[in-house]
Amino acid sequence: MATKRPDGIYPYIGTDVWGERLADAVENTCEQEGVIPPPRSAITEGLATALGDTEIKKIVATSRGKKVLTPSAWRTLQSGEDKVLLLLCDVHGAATVPWDLNDRTVSSWAPPSSEATQRVVELVAAEADLANAEKAQKLAEKERSARRRAPGDDPHAASALAAAEEKYAQATRRVREAERAKSALLAALGQRRPRPVVRAAEEDGEPKAALVLAEQPYDVAFHIHGYAVENLRRSGKTRGYDLKESMVAAGQLTRGMSVLQQWQVTNPDGTTSRLWRMVAVTANNRALARLDIFDLRSEYLVTGMPQAAVPLPKGPNDPTLLLLNQREILNRVSHAFNDAGALETTEPDHKALRAMKIATVPAEIVIGCNNPIALEHVLRALNVNDHLRGIQPYDEDARLISLFATLVDAYAKEGKLGPILAETFPTAQGTGLLDLVGVREALTANGPLDPLASLLPVDEKVTPAALRDIAIRAITALVFPDVPPAGPQTGKRQVRDTGPYWPIVKAALQEAPWSQVRSKTAEARTRLWSAAVAQLFLHRANILSALGLFGTGEVKEGSGQDPRPLKELLLGVEAGDAMAWAALVRRMAPALIHAPEPLITPGQGSEAGGTRKGVRRTPTNALAALTLAYTETVPGVSRELLLAFAQSVLHHPDATQAPEAPGGGLPVCYGESLWSEEDRTPIVPGMVLAPDLKGDATAFVADKEWFDHLFPPELGRSARSGGDTGGEGASSDSTDQADDATTVQGQAPPSDPRDRLAELRRELPARIELAEGIYQRAVEAANALLADFDEASRLRSRLGEEPLPADQRIQWMERLASARTTAQASATVLSQVETLILQV
Repeated sequence: MATKRPDGIYPYIGTDVWGERLADAVENTCEQEGVIPPPRSAITEGLATALGDTEIKKIVATSRGKKVLTPSAWRTLQSGEDKVLLLLCDVHGAATVPWDLNDRTVSSWAPPSSEATQRVVELVAAEADLANAEKAQKLAEKERSARRRAPGDDPHAASALAAAEEKYAQATRRVREAERAKSALLAALGQRRPRPVVRAAEEDGEPKAALVLAEQPYDVAFHIHGYAVENLRRSGKTRGYDLKESMVAAGQLTRGMSVLQQWQVTNPDGTTSRLWRMVAVTANNRALARLDIFDLRSEYLVTGMPQAAVPLPKGPNDPTLLLLNQREILNRVSHAFNDAGALETTEPDHKALRAMKIATVPAEIVIGCNNPIALEHVLRALNVNDHLRGIQPYDEDARLISLFATLVDAYAKEGKLGPILAETFPTAQGTGLLDLVGVREALTANGPLDPLASLLPVDEKVTPAALRDIAIRAITALVFPDVPPAGPQTGKRQVRDTGPYWPIVKAALQEAPWSQVRSKTAEARTRLWSAAVAQLFLHRANILSALGLFGTGEVKEGSGQDPRPLKELLLGVEAGDAMAWAALVRRMAPALIHAPEPLITPGQGSEAGGTRKGVRRTPTNALAALTLAYTETVPGVSRELLLAFAQSVLHHPDATQAPEAPGGGLPVCYGESLWSEEDRTPIVPGMVLAPDLKGDATAFVADKEWFDHLFPPELGRSARSGGDTGGEGASSDSTDQADDATTVQGQAPPSDPRDRLAELRRELPARIELAEGIYQRAVEAANALLADFDEASRLRSRLGEEPLPADQRIQWMERLASARTTAQASATVLSQVETLILQV
């Protein structure tokens, strides 16, 4: 027998018939405005099931025999070239869930990967195992307590107590093991979760104005969304007032923007649920506060609501049944709240009375756009823009990441993103073929790094380490753009030409003019750079670990990066080039900071306090010591050790398995070799094995104790008198070397001829490979020049144009003849080298 619905302020959702009419109205209005609507199922299952029956009737009208939206029910929003159509209506107060991709919690997410996703699955299982172990421990503890209180005349009391004690000890060991397994998985995830990846929803193979998540198991979907809600709630604690009580008292006064998103959840029985929900692009905290007031869990709304959580007063309420239909969930909520609100015995603090001001809330819902592929980026940018100019405080990391996204968008809007990347990577194989949208997503860690492959040289393989290096160099160039050199001094007042890129950075970051750059500006820029680079790493360390790496010189004049690619720098290091090592150390700095065992940490206090509080060193001191170790004689350090260490550090973020000791088994952190096994840090993927003098891996993990032991602070301090060692182009040679005779690479030659011969035999193979790469690029440049001249000759003949002036042609021929003479001379030198190879 049907139960009559009680009257009240909480709305009841419209029927399927009105849902179809709303879908017709949305599609027809989108067609009129020239935008693409969401999938029809998104409208009928995610939008119509969140609106009251009277609300749909209010916003749908008939025009020329077609259902359309009333003119007052929608508006358009223009963001650059992107156009978004928004529906203005009142939705059920419990119909919107927080968005996982809220920019206030962006620093809580790790880069997405298949390995990280698998670790989340293992983490969910480990959490369940820990919960079961803790439950068994509590039962064992109760049994032990009962045995201890047993009568003393029981002849079996002693044996029963001993059995209970043993059972409790086993349960405790199981809890400890479960906790250690969970801690290891959290450490492997960098204490974070992989960011959910959304894409444009599709219907009949065409992208639509809605978002969809990849398919995931029920437990993982529940865990990930719960993690997002937890971090959103944490970020909301910085608010200067109680948001829930404010909404109870005054309701929601402004509209929040929402978009339709689909969760694809694989249930334990093998079936797949595809649930459309509205997610709050803006007003995420308010959406979460409303659900808290309604006493509903956001995780249940996106994975399935247990029937027992929203029971009916009469009728079956199966606690194991999950409600997937949003209409039924919200109707049950409204039925219960209207029923409780009508009773005089209801307490004033009952949720049915506290939620009266948010029974319905005003909202703007995305129902169309002209470019669905860019919809996520547009919505993210709008949210960032609102937050950066709002009064609600950001977490520092999240604010800087959002500010960097604004900077990248500013470059793209001014049409300067491609040119600055072309200048930064002169040896790139295809800067003219860049997918700038993909590059923008890659640099802001909202997409894969694959679009950056065009910035690699032709002779360098596409690897994760190479792409990450390209991304770091690109971020550095965007944050510290090069400024044209100052002109000659004329004695008159001159206005410095800051080039095409400085004004973009100044406007986006709202900084003072170029002439007023001070140390505070350099520190703010360095923080921004550090936060942007940290997004590329799974293990995110303190972004303050980079303070001091850039100064006012880099801010005013540019980063001045070494243009050589990563492969060429490694070959240069192997060939004995100290300048290449100095540049490589700068490239390694982010990987040294963002590692499972950070090797560079923020400077803490005075370095003179090392005797009182342990080793105290700044990040610049650590980099200076590592740089000087290449040219100075340091006990326990060799060129082979440094090269092996650099290669391991650059590749550690890509590791998927925990390192193994050379003799088998798990290694131990260098500083924990004397610790008990239970107290040691779990060995997780990404940890680097410390190399020995020959460059072979040892059984120890390189941690800060190992780094400070091999590269002590005193080594970095000794470089202070030798000038600035922070820039990539700065010489890392020590000024107090006793012998003035040095090699081309900046190191004094060994006094023993045998040592010098052994050193040359180690370095010459790398030098041959470097020369081979240089000649290969020269040949490619000559072929490209030939093709261009051939095309120019054919075009002149076809068009009948006059030839170039004779003096210009003579000038070009003289320059080419000079280049050909140089090439012939170098070929003669190479022939001599071939002869000498037989004698080495």
